[in-house]
Amino acid sequence: MATPVSNLIDQPWIPVAWVEGKSGPSQVGLRNLFLHARDIRTLLIPEAPAHSALLRVLYALTARITALDEAGPGSWGDRREEILEQGFPERSIELPGGRTAGIAGYFARWTHRFDLFDRERPWLQDPRLPDQCDKSRTAGVNKLVMSRSAGNNHSWFGHWSQDRFLLPHLSQSALSLLTWHYWGAPGALSRRAVGRVSHHYAKASPLRAALSYHPECDNLFLTLLAGLTPPDGDVSRLSDLCPWERDELPDPLEPMPEPQGPCSRLTACSQHALYLAPAEDGEHTADAYITWAYDAKRIRPEDDYLIWDIGKNGTTFPRPARSSRSLWRDIDALLLKQLDDESPIRPKVMDHAFDVSEYLRVRALGFEQDSSESANYQYVDSSTPALLSRVEEDVVSSDLPVRLLRELGELFGSRLEQATGEA
Repeated sequence: MATPVSNLIDQPWIPVAWVEGKSGPSQVGLRNLFLHARDIRTLLIPEAPAHSALLRVLYALTARITALDEAGPGSWGDRREEILEQGFPERSIELPGGRTAGIAGYFARWTHRFDLFDRERPWLQDPRLPDQCDKSRTAGVNKLVMSRSAGNNHSWFGHWSQDRFLLPHLSQSALSLLTWHYWGAPGALSRRAVGRVSHHYAKASPLRAALSYHPECDNLFLTLLAGLTPPDGDVSRLSDLCPWERDELPDPLEPMPEPQGPCSRLTACSQHALYLAPAEDGEHTADAYITWAYDAKRIRPEDDYLIWDIGKNGTTFPRPARSSRSLWRDIDALLLKQLDDESPIRPKVMDHAFDVSEYLRVRALGFEQDSSESANYQYVDSSTPALLSRVEEDVVSSDLPVRLLRELGELFGSRLEQATGEA
């Protein structure tokens, strides 16, 4: 039987750049991405929030394919070293509990859950929405694609008419779906009626307005392994589930299920429910439903890719994305362990990323947004040089000099700004 044109495992939809000397198609599906990860230099996604969202999905898939989704058997670090030497396992691997690893095994097991326009369980969507939402008040494709103008938002990369729609293709549809799950706005969306509950107010997505930091290496294979964090000893792949691995759709009237490990933290914390209505060709999206996923209180889980700042009352909050803030101002928070109770907490992923490669860059991906409203302002996409990744180990007592460098830079920058204003 032929693969559906909307199946994300084999249909090309992820833009990539190849390592120098290697060549391939400009877009790949998930299977070819993992099969050729050593030859792919990086994802080539211009929208920073979509890039960050897709990386989180790929981290979860990497953990599943390599069986690094559990702490044992043996040392998790030693098992990752073996993967570094041997590459991603291509053949099917049988695991306890009836699960399968390896590229072939995992995708064969879940191929029916990776179809973007499947009638029963479309990927990362809720097929109940057409029956629970008002069909005459859908979100539309311009709302789905955040870079287009919808409502009072301005148009970013082109002019779009509400009367004449340009339907998003498979790649743009899937990346826009991910952007909404991770960076979607709070407030009024499509009205959804479930039982006696009927309203149209959604909560903010987990990464709304945040800046996400990702280790980046010379090829995608190393980048994905560097982006993994070891699971706690009690994490089980049978309970730490991605949305497409669940037997049943979630109950929107119950609280969001608590994440049970890295894979569910990476993929199963969205506050939005979406459904994409396919066009007749099965490759484009004709319409979209976007609404609330859970009526109960919002849960904001831990995230291993954020810098957590500490407020005066001791509460922690993610460092926000600011297009006017240069990445060098975050260097001390990225490279150094927490110096004191007032210092920011660096992303947990940085505690384990340097074991994969000596030449590591840090890529900051974010979306400057209003955290409590629907306003979107600007993408944030910046990288550190690889040289900075080893400064803490190569220079004795580098913590204070690095912090002092950042503080002096900010001090003289503010003085220059004040003098310029006075002049």
